[in-house]
Amino acid sequence: MSIQLNEGVHLHVLPTKKYKTIRIMLKFRAPLNKKTITKRAMLANLLETNSQKYHTQTALRSALSNMYGANFGTAVSKKGNTHIFSINLNLVNEKYLSKGDNVLQEGIDFLKEVIFQPNAENGHFNEKTFKREKENLVDYYDSLLDDKQTYASLSLQEFFFKGVDQQTPSVGSKEDLKEISATSLHDYYQDVLNQDKIDIYVLGDVNENEIQSAFEQFAFSPRESIKTSSFYDEPAASEVENKTEQQEITQAKFNLGYTTNVFYHDPTYYAAQVFNGLFGGFPHSKLFMNVREKESLAYYAASSMDTFRGMMTVQTGIDVQKVDQVREIIALQLEEMQAGNFTDESISQTKEMLKNQLFQSEDNPGSVIERIYALELAKGKILSIDEWVARIEKVTKEDIIEVANKVKLKATFFLTAEAK
Repeated sequence: MSIQLNEGVHLHVLPTKKYKTIRIMLKFRAPLNKKTITKRAMLANLLETNSQKYHTQTALRSALSNMYGANFGTAVSKKGNTHIFSINLNLVNEKYLSKGDNVLQEGIDFLKEVIFQPNAENGHFNEKTFKREKENLVDYYDSLLDDKQTYASLSLQEFFFKGVDQQTPSVGSKEDLKEISATSLHDYYQDVLNQDKIDIYVLGDVNENEIQSAFEQFAFSPRESIKTSSFYDEPAASEVENKTEQQEITQAKFNLGYTTNVFYHDPTYYAAQVFNGLFGGFPHSKLFMNVREKESLAYYAASSMDTFRGMMTVQTGIDVQKVDQVREIIALQLEEMQAGNFTDESISQTKEMLKNQLFQSEDNPGSVIERIYALELAKGKILSIDEWVARIEKVTKEDIIEVANKVKLKATFFLTAEAK
């Protein structure tokens, strides 16, 4: 059941008896904008820390404990042209409790409190909480720099998407954080409440009418719909651009970025999933078997697709002196895919692994909601598991070759050791 609570605010109730928990997820989305990404990350940190009623983090955690160990958290992410701020609450279903506690209503009241009554007064967030969470976010940014695999991934993204907001990570940046104050963030918090497109998901063994009645009490005002597409289409490059950076490291990172012109839920999407599995997504893939195992050129080598930005990345960890060999053999594996040099057996194996991934994700309520939400962003039909599997099964070798020939290398980033 999906209903409009107000213009731009929708409630999606997904009744199922499969789980013994109830998952509630609120998705606030806005057009991706470098000026607001860091504010949204900071806001996520603040709202999961305390509120007017739960004035300290200890008090907030105590409230969760009293709801039989409810799990609560916030997160930020981006899909193409859209930035998403998520609030999650996982509750035990009271039907499995011996007491007659109304845990679901308690959980919904808790969400109402943290969303509408943050720890703020006179138009600014509590200064002590704000300062602490700002320091925590700085520490998090520093940790990303220390993790060289993540650093290389973010650096490729920055180099690949030159001069556009796609450069900025979903968690924002330390530079932009410096400009945010407790007052300016509170002003932006009001913008989020009043302007973001909101989707509320409730998954579990619940009564739809009761859920609707409960969320009708949330004072979300009407807001304009987002007219821009969630998809970002990066143009292919006329020539490959390469960037090298030196640091004190022992294992080099060599990452490659490709345009694919394949987008979520479009006619070639399912063939692209099979292509990626064959190319570098699974242990039987060409990258894993030939770059890592057969030639021993990499400590790891894998590919992944971002189908909201029409992008594929290859990540490798290699010895510094082997970069030219790795570049050459990765190019060769793509050429093999484009020429159709892969077996029917490997196609079948990849399809089975994709199906197993999907079936395993169905055991996680959060993954189920994320899959449905992605289709909402893509404005696609909500597919059942059987329909999804059928589309994977229909993929032919010719379909995979067609996708492979869309893949064009655009940029590389090489993080290497300092010259001695």
